[in-house]
Amino acid sequence: MFERFTAEARQTVTGAQAEARALRDRHIGTEHLLLALAGAGDATGRALRSHGLTPDDLRARIARAGRADGDALDPDALRSIGIDLDAVREATEQSFGEGALDAPAGKADRFRQGRVPFAPEAKKALELSLRHAIRLGQKEIRSGHLLLGVLHDGGFPSVRLVTGAGVDVEELRAEVRRLLTSKAA
Repeated sequence: MFERFTAEARQTVTGAQAEARALRDRHIGTEHLLLALAGAGDATGRALRSHGLTPDDLRARIARAGRADGDALDPDALRSIGIDLDAVREATEQSFGEGALDAPAGKADRFRQGRVPFAPEAKKALELSLRHAIRLGQKEIRSGHLLLGVLHDGGFPSVRLVTGAGVDVEELRAEVRRLLTSKAA
């Protein structure tokens, strides 16, 4: 399937991996694909930013969602019982290396340097991007098709981020379809 991806679409996938790694997430999710798309300089990225979906805002929303889902250490909860997470993190990283609290025991190096796998929802979104391209009668998968895949299922974390930012998902989808049929995305 990746052979059908344009250079911009491939950059989105590698950008999503970099974003997942930077956020210290163990999987590439639809939220990381959305984040990479929002940072792109193409029409799809501009469309996302015009709706207020900037990379900085999305990163902050992803970090907050991770804490709410229990995927990250919660500094406020720890502080309430007398633990200073920053001090613990600093002492741990001095002894065991950067990111020691973020990766499973013994896996810090693999986590920082290795391949970050796709979450099932992200795999599904990539598959859906191909289906959107076919439905629109297009032979290659562009960044706009990736965005349609990422916005396809209301259960995807990416869709929750978009709606949480107050964006009308259907309006955004319609705009991306218009861009794709004009070959801009």
